Amino acid sequence: MNDPAAIGSSCPLGATRTREGVNFSLYSRNAAGVELCFFDHDDSARPSRVVQLDPYLNRTYHYWHIFIPGVRPDQIYAYRVQGESCPAKGLRFDASKLLLDPYSRRVVVPRNYDRESAGNPGDNAGCAMKSMVVDLHNYDWEKDQPPRTPSSRTIIYEMHVAGFTRHASSGVMEKKRGTYSGLVEKIPYLQRLGVTAVELLPVFQFDEQDCPRGLVNYWGYAPVSFFAPHEAYSSQKRGPGPLNEFRDMVKALHRAGIEVILDVVYNHTAEGGASGPTLSFKGLDNPTYYILEDDQAQYANFTGTGNTLNGNHCVVSRMILDSLRYWVNEMHVDGFRFDLASILARDSSGRPLANPPILWDIESDPTLAGIKLIAEAWDAAGLYQVGSFVGDSWKEWNGRFRDDLRGFFRAEAGSLRRFADRLVGSPDVFGHENREAEQSINFVTCHDGFTLNDLVTYERKHNEDNREGNRDGANDNGSWNCGFEGPTDDPGIESLRNRQVKNFLTATILSVGVPMLTMGDEFRRTQRGNNNAYCQNNEISWLDWSLAARYPDILRFVTLLNRRRLLRDTEHERQRQTLNQLLRQGVKCWHGVRLNRPDWGDNSHSIALQLEVENRELLFYLIFNAYWEPLDFELPPSDDESRGPWRRWIDTSLEAPEDIVDWEEATSVSGYFYRAGARSTVVLIAGGRRGLASS
Repeated sequence: MNDPAAIGSSCPLGATRTREGVNFSLYSRNAAGVELCFFDHDDSARPSRVVQLDPYLNRTYHYWHIFIPGVRPDQIYAYRVQGESCPAKGLRFDASKLLLDPYSRRVVVPRNYDRESAGNPGDNAGCAMKSMVVDLHNYDWEKDQPPRTPSSRTIIYEMHVAGFTRHASSGVMEKKRGTYSGLVEKIPYLQRLGVTAVELLPVFQFDEQDCPRGLVNYWGYAPVSFFAPHEAYSSQKRGPGPLNEFRDMVKALHRAGIEVILDVVYNHTAEGGASGPTLSFKGLDNPTYYILEDDQAQYANFTGTGNTLNGNHCVVSRMILDSLRYWVNEMHVDGFRFDLASILARDSSGRPLANPPILWDIESDPTLAGIKLIAEAWDAAGLYQVGSFVGDSWKEWNGRFRDDLRGFFRAEAGSLRRFADRLVGSPDVFGHENREAEQSINFVTCHDGFTLNDLVTYERKHNEDNREGNRDGANDNGSWNCGFEGPTDDPGIESLRNRQVKNFLTATILSVGVPMLTMGDEFRRTQRGNNNAYCQNNEISWLDWSLAARYPDILRFVTLLNRRRLLRDTEHERQRQTLNQLLRQGVKCWHGVRLNRPDWGDNSHSIALQLEVENRELLFYLIFNAYWEPLDFELPPSDDESRGPWRRWIDTSLEAPEDIVDWEEATSVSGYFYRAGARSTVVLIAGGRRGLASS
């Protein structure tokens, strides 16, 4: 081609627009040649223009670059890369395949996109995803400011952008259902619920066809780009529409005082294993981007998805950091939850590192200072690092909290002592570290597994709709169906299930740490027993808002819990206390049914705990009775006559509205004992007539 194209620059990577045109830069160490292809439409089978990069003029070190004058925003483009195809050497170049720019800020997906064509021989241009040039800076943030909510006051709501409003019952305009804009319409609901942060399941562009044939990848743990917002979640499909709609959502959430945390997948991509498609990284520089087995032909699979990103390779770690900075600087997000974060602790051979460079780089990066960093501190190959994850500021999903609360409330033998530790911040897990008390992210459910309703409704998974013969998903769920498998009209079983749901919610919200709720648990969303609904983009996964009217007592219960979260401190002093300091100052004593006599035996299923909130002259007495009969608990004195008698705030054995009351309406408790109903939670308060500050 004799196009008047300039040499261009290796920096920055991606497509960078100037007044005169666009600079394109791409990394590929082993490529023999690179073509930049322009397209008029997302489904164009032939490029409108092809520019062959000269390996002598348009290559600096391992970076291929070129400047094209006159290129405008919205220009669709992709790459073809020539090189050796030799899996035994780890090389999988295929010049017939269109490849996404790893630094794409916008990915377009044609209606006839076909994942299989990217894995079969031949040209796939007409049905391939493509990149788009965008103007990043033509957006008005209107002086947007992040809420910067301290961890001590944070309540996380894990949610799916599309599933939140996709159901017709959401009340959202049909065009906006399942979009960033649809979420904006529901912000008043989130405010009333009392959450301070939304944790969004993956919003990076992902491959919806990475799942069994005939289904749709719903969760989004199949990324093809680490910079582009998922196109299908936008009601605006043209040009920078998805970027701007995402920004509008962030800006609106910030105005409501709600932070935005992204669930990010830097551990694998949608390209799968050796038989998977060639979408981007595999065809650009396979041995750079992925951890390969010793024979180089197979992919290390520490993720359970077919491949593992080579996160501690300098090129890949730079891409990850550039991606994080982009989402903070250009998209104004407030934090990240790293899926299978322990993958990033592995070297290029897959061995765990004592001090993984990428994790320290993320923590010490000045752009990310003050950003919430949350680790899912395990991977699919058995590396479990909860309580030992590297770094000084990472929070960690506490899988032990989930497991031990499930065990306790179903009266599992030997669960009591573990349950007690989870209530007070898991000192057996985190107490050796000089971290703030909120290091633990406390949750009982998340996207992966049973919903809270299903946890008390099913003892077995029911994943037949996933078309894998019910073999997928975890077999051990720590669940109890309360005497009947599945939905029932039995009022006794339904009452027990409601009570168990409230028990789980109370323990989660009031425990030391950062509580996390899952979308719809506040009114018993069900997935019909499916504990691995990653491929169910339908009513199995969508939030059915009519359940709010069916279970108004659960919604009310959660709302009042969030409003008066135990140990919330408006003066922000708690956030500077370590877990051990908090325990020394706050925990007064453990009790059983008799004062100062906790029964830690394997067959004990009840415990009581006295807590004091300093500087507020406020006492709490928490009673957890997982036993199948009522128990009478001896009450301690309130220590100071000025506090007055004990008053009942919560008793999950009572029907609404007595199960939880507004702070000021807590009724006095007379006598020296309190009868806790079978399988119930009770919270009594003394003193603190002014109460804790409202949300």
